[in-house]
Amino acid sequence: MSEQHPDPSEQAYAAWLRERLERYRGGPVDEDVPLTSQGLDSVAALNLYGDIEEEFGPLLDPTDLWEYPTVSALARCLASRDTHPGSLNQVRAAFVFAGQGAQHPFMAAGLYREHTAYRTHLNEACEALLPYTGLSVVDMMLGGDLRIHRTAFTQPAVFAVEYAMGRCLEDAGVLPVAVLGHGIGEFAAATVAGALTLDDAAKLVALRGAFMQYLPSGGGMMATCATPEEAARLMRNEPGVGIGAVNAARATVLSGDDAGLERIRAALEARGIACRRLAVTHAFHSPQMEPMVPRFEAVARRLPGTAARVPFYSTVRGRFTTEPLYGPYWAEHITAPVRFAETARLLLDQQTPTHVVEIGPRTILTPFVRRMGGTAGPVCLSACRGPQTGALHFADMLVELGASPFASSFAGA
Repeated sequence: MSEQHPDPSEQAYAAWLRERLERYRGGPVDEDVPLTSQGLDSVAALNLYGDIEEEFGPLLDPTDLWEYPTVSALARCLASRDTHPGSLNQVRAAFVFAGQGAQHPFMAAGLYREHTAYRTHLNEACEALLPYTGLSVVDMMLGGDLRIHRTAFTQPAVFAVEYAMGRCLEDAGVLPVAVLGHGIGEFAAATVAGALTLDDAAKLVALRGAFMQYLPSGGGMMATCATPEEAARLMRNEPGVGIGAVNAARATVLSGDDAGLERIRAALEARGIACRRLAVTHAFHSPQMEPMVPRFEAVARRLPGTAARVPFYSTVRGRFTTEPLYGPYWAEHITAPVRFAETARLLLDQQTPTHVVEIGPRTILTPFVRRMGGTAGPVCLSACRGPQTGALHFADMLVELGASPFASSFAGA
């Protein structure tokens, strides 16, 4: 009988685990002795889980560290689950759509100038928005108009850019295995996924932005390097402040009244935790938005909503959802926190994409996704890196995604 050789990937995982555990323990580790018998306590186990996720992506649940109690068992588990589809040479692209905060003057101006299909789709979105915005968001973006930072125009403009980019990818044959949207990005995600028509999405986005714009000011948002648990402890005595978004383990955005945010900022800085106020006019994704909800929901309920045709990962629910995306969902979306971190982790775990494409006017979300995926995670790409991004960058991205860019996508074709 021939000698059975251990799986080389299993060996590699075992060596990595041994090195990491010896660092925790300060001495050698036996691969076949339960780790708890070798001094691995619950704190060290959670640290190890975090290190595994950062290095290799979401291959484990925390309870797996107890179900696979030895280095050998844990290495076998990791090797069996590491079915990164890139090895099959088959592209599986997930689309993530950026939210408010990605906007800037001259958004995607290079693409508009050089890429025929993008220009066509952006003009199409602008036409759908025009009855509600009263002016051309294309003219506003390309003219460097600073009103782009007013919520009534920010949200329609970001939606239009993302809708156009998503359609360009589909035109080139890049169809998503799943979509995810951050805040206002969920409207473009839902439209690309077939849950909303362009006309209905344009109406919802434009009215949403307008209703928000005319709410009383007096609230704001603050990005922090606190964990959600740390933030929650500081918010116990601040009923006017809540969590607006969780983008990563230490990227929690707070939203609420200005005075409460300032008190929390002082407490965070005293603890050495970095934070900064965001340049926004209102406390989005907070109860301060509630006065506009009935008016918006009355509009949204009159529009048909369907389930998405593409797996839709809801940052309202924190998971994959098949529910119809209609009035009640979009009303809840206004005040609900953006659960980006947990939703993105689930998408990576359940859909195992080879590539994640950030759709938006600049790179914001893919650094978070890259960290979640680790070295074995998906390739992260941005459809647009800023106003200078043009057709050649888009063509390079399509090649990376296994698609052939069409000559008619370029100006002058």
